[in-house]
Amino acid sequence: MTKNASPSIFRPTASPLTMTILVFSGASVMCVASAIDPLRAANRVVGKTVFDWTLVSPDGRPAMTTSGIPVATDRFDPAAEADVLIAIGGFGTRNEATAALVTGFRRAAKAASAYGGIEAGSWLLGRTGLLEGRAATTHWEDLEDFAASFPGCDVRPDRYVIDGPVFTAGGASPTFDLMLHLIRSRLGMAVALDVASVFIYDQARAATDAQPLVSLGRLDGYDPRLAQAIRLMESHVDRPLPVSAIARRAGITARTLETIFASAIGETPGAYYLRLRLNVARRLVLDTAEPMADIAARTGFSSASAFSRAFSNAFGQAPVRMRKR
Repeated sequence: MTKNASPSIFRPTASPLTMTILVFSGASVMCVASAIDPLRAANRVVGKTVFDWTLVSPDGRPAMTTSGIPVATDRFDPAAEADVLIAIGGFGTRNEATAALVTGFRRAAKAASAYGGIEAGSWLLGRTGLLEGRAATTHWEDLEDFAASFPGCDVRPDRYVIDGPVFTAGGASPTFDLMLHLIRSRLGMAVALDVASVFIYDQARAATDAQPLVSLGRLDGYDPRLAQAIRLMESHVDRPLPVSAIARRAGITARTLETIFASAIGETPGAYYLRLRLNVARRLVLDTAEPMADIAARTGFSSASAFSRAFSNAFGQAPVRMRKR
């Protein structure tokens, strides 16, 4: 029996679990913390080391997070034994996987019981071929490109996905949920609740909930009509709906929708919708090499020139100039 055929790591057991966590520069410090801090707390709650991890980077130098906080690491050794192998990355990670790293990660994953990708760390799993025939997710901003790059993978917009030995998470909050699920599966609900209490953390979403383009936080509980309107906007970025159509689907008049937006957000629905689309466009301008005409189409503009004018008005410079800078 190969090690990958061994029982799932998500099962009741008090046996220690060893992890190698590969951190790329450009990762979010929140993703790193969401991966390891719940495990640290679980060790404290149980009173012994049930989770043991080693942080590594491709070259052994500290991984610089997006907030400028370095993460001390050892050098990644594909031959090092571990039950679980995890890659944590941010935007740009998709381009940092060298042939040697891909080969080494594949070798280490095949010797492990489980392997995962957090946020853009999923791209490394995709490059190794480990997602072929598997379900997986990545950060919502990358989902479309990720699906196009790995057609053999069942790409889902879920917060996190577990498929056999593979697990993937879309960002920091889903990663915390995933680690709580791991703790609950292995050590029971009581320990998981104690860990959540350490961080005063309420798990309000299921794994299969779609990652939102806009994180509404507690707005969902204050006015469901506002939440519904924003969800409609984010699901129609490429083909914007008229405000009247959004109001009609929310079961209210356009005037009422304007009042709700003015009270909660301080701007009109139309202005918010445009800003939402332009924020998506800015991410595509800065973090991808897509042609401007394609970005314009993906964010609902009738032409590249109309997109450029709106972008310049919003951000003070043309998208081409922003990319060059």
